[in-house]
Amino acid sequence: MLQVKQAKLTLEDGTVFEGKSFGSEKPVAGEVVFYTAMTGYPESLTDPSYTGQILVSTYPMIGNYGVPFSETDEGIHKFFESNKLHISGLVISDYSFKFSHWNAEKSLAAWLKEFDIPGIFDIDTRALTKILREKGSMLGKIEFGNETIDFYDPNKENLVARASCSQREVYGNGEHRVVLIDCGVKNNIIRCLLKRGTTVIRVPWDYDFSTEDYDGVFISNGPGDPAMCNETVRNIKKIMDADKPVMGICLGNQLLARAAGANTYKLKYGHRSHNQPVLLQGTDKCYITSQNHGYAVATETLPDGWEPMFTNVNDNTNEGIRHKTKPFFSTQFHPEASSGPTDTEFLFDDFIQNIKNYKKSVNA
Repeated sequence: MLQVKQAKLTLEDGTVFEGKSFGSEKPVAGEVVFYTAMTGYPESLTDPSYTGQILVSTYPMIGNYGVPFSETDEGIHKFFESNKLHISGLVISDYSFKFSHWNAEKSLAAWLKEFDIPGIFDIDTRALTKILREKGSMLGKIEFGNETIDFYDPNKENLVARASCSQREVYGNGEHRVVLIDCGVKNNIIRCLLKRGTTVIRVPWDYDFSTEDYDGVFISNGPGDPAMCNETVRNIKKIMDADKPVMGICLGNQLLARAAGANTYKLKYGHRSHNQPVLLQGTDKCYITSQNHGYAVATETLPDGWEPMFTNVNDNTNEGIRHKTKPFFSTQFHPEASSGPTDTEFLFDDFIQNIKNYKKSVNA
């Protein structure tokens, strides 16, 4: 059994939760957010969209199936969504000191220590989540003993610049060339594109891709405030007069909207779960989706020529947009899941079909 050390989580409103350590023992600060998924912590902890955040799991027991082996396939990690942990800290109710899974290489505690990430257990996460749900996501800090640290607001920083790749990279050798704007992309987005016959050209968030040879543009997920990504928005605007297909996910939805001229805003506590219902505009089709975002598109600010594509059934917030005549669309949720339901993975097929239609029209 681990030798545990006392730790505490302090919220900016002065609330203090006493707990025990099971990860690194360095003080950290960030934005405290909760997620309600019952499984998938290896995927969540490696999701770049959690950069700068102290993550609270509402599911009580975490760590029981350990951490998978670090294998790669076509240059990307097979079981993780990036090559490192992006969270600032992890807060849970009950840590499983023993793990068991056919693919487990190490414990969650060992993994957190490897990346110098603190973890606290024996916290009343139900009480903590009620505070965050009623007051909204707030700043917090994890401290040990007499060590102290100041509060830190990650949303005042360009987190996308931290999460994005540093140079142009190419994956696969498919017939369709897709520029992937990496704002903090999840690996499963790349996997979903590769298995549909693409060559993925992954570029940094501020890279001017307008001179690239490509058939379509994909705008990835990522952390933080979309208003920090003015360079990305400017580059998207450069290609919007053309008819080459564009698809975006999560932050990509917000950046496409801002490039179109719409506004974005911060949600009270965001959507971070595997069970968010979204309604396809103009139909009675409802899909259950995986989500991880703290900002949203203000639907009423969409300009002429654009319309909402999906709407959240729980709170009526925007879950996607599309252009009425051009092959541009995006979703606020994650069609690639990983973790979560794959009900909407068909949207990748729609994107590829748009590319095929575009190439056919050009060659006609």
